[in-house]
Amino acid sequence: MANSASSKKRAKQAVKRNKHNSKIRAKVRTFIKKVAYALKDNNKEEAQSGYIKMQKELDQAVSKRLIHKNQASRKKSRLNAQIKML
Repeated sequence: MANSASSKKRAKQAVKRNKHNSKIRAKVRTFIKKVAYALKDNNKEEAQSGYIKMQKELDQAVSKRLIHKNQASRKKSRLNAQIKML
């Protein structure tokens, strides 16, 4: 439990930051799912357009240190390989 004024402030900031970061992570997951669903439906055009948007969201999440750069790279690589196989 926060006792001092500074620790109370930090607790509030942590809650606010967690809410913001959760929104960004959820947004990234949504873009990944859109590409995955397009792949499942064998819709190459939709998958490619979704991939471009997903790539931007992933890179922004990496720059804000919400996702590790290697994880983002792995996701992009695997989805791109699946798109190429269509």
